[in-house]
Amino acid sequence: ATVTFLSEGDVRYEDSTGQAGLLPAGGVEWMRAGNGVWHTGAPVGDTPGRGFQLWVALPAALENAPAQSQYLAPELVPQVGPVRVLMGAYGPARSPVAAPDGMTYLAVQLAQGERWTYTPPQGHTVAWAAVATGALTAGEAIDAGELVAFEPTHQSIDFVATEATRFVLGSAVPHPHDLVMGRYSVHTSPAALAQGATEIRRIAGQLRQAGRLA
Repeated sequence: ATVTFLSEGDVRYEDSTGQAGLLPAGGVEWMRAGNGVWHTGAPVGDTPGRGFQLWVALPAALENAPAQSQYLAPELVPQVGPVRVLMGAYGPARSPVAAPDGMTYLAVQLAQGERWTYTPPQGHTVAWAAVATGALTAGEAIDAGELVAFEPTHQSIDFVATEATRFVLGSAVPHPHDLVMGRYSVHTSPAALAQGATEIRRIAGQLRQAGRLA
């Protein structure tokens, strides 16, 4: 699965679940590829599209389930102070994204000198952050374009913006399986990966017959 946060620019999308439309800046796409899906997007207008796409390892019970997609307009993404809740929950807010439990994904914007502390939910010992613009410290300096993975811990993480900054933060319960990586998917076993690849080839064949793919 993927969750895509579009911080700048608008994108026109379409996928093989039958959904199509325009995702504006600030919107979120959730794509549970499951057993296989085709999806595409193209920028609209002169503003380049910028954002983050996070690959999500699904539980074994969902990794080959039917595909599911959600497209959230910016006003549907909950906000608590400087935090927009892209996936999971933060404080009193919960994202409408239908992702499995055990994951939190946030977009944070801080003014220069502003401090913000993240306390992971119980069991979330995996955490990482990636800076889009500006710079911050979280035990060490993190500049724009950098991604850091924190040491496994239950402790809170303190962020201080050394410049006005925008960044994303993820935390999760550790995934219980070794990950098997494909060209365009991630699974818990070679058999599950092969099943998904077979379905993707079937979808591609249908799209070629319909003249949608070369």
